[in-house]
Amino acid sequence: MNKANLIKSIARRTGATECQSKKMLEAFIKTLEEELDEGNGIILQGIGTFSPWYQSKRLGRNPRTGTTCEIAPRTSVKFKPGKLLLQWLNRK
Repeated sequence: MNKANLIKSIARRTGATECQSKKMLEAFIKTLEEELDEGNGIILQGIGTFSPWYQSKRLGRNPRTGTTCEIAPRTSVKFKPGKLLLQWLNRK
């Protein structure tokens, strides 16, 4: 499912317009972005946790030339699924 389909699904399920649903989704994404940027995680009870993941600088190797180089530190996002989400996915 892409973003446009998600917006349509939210609109259909909530009775909101697609424009309102788009604003809600964009507000959620912006809030997630701001919190992660500040080093905070977001916990959605039962769904999962988004948290920043810090990777220190490290030595890497260029596979083509074999030379080593330093890889800059970076921040990524880690998602840990919640129990409820895992139950939904694994129900039989």
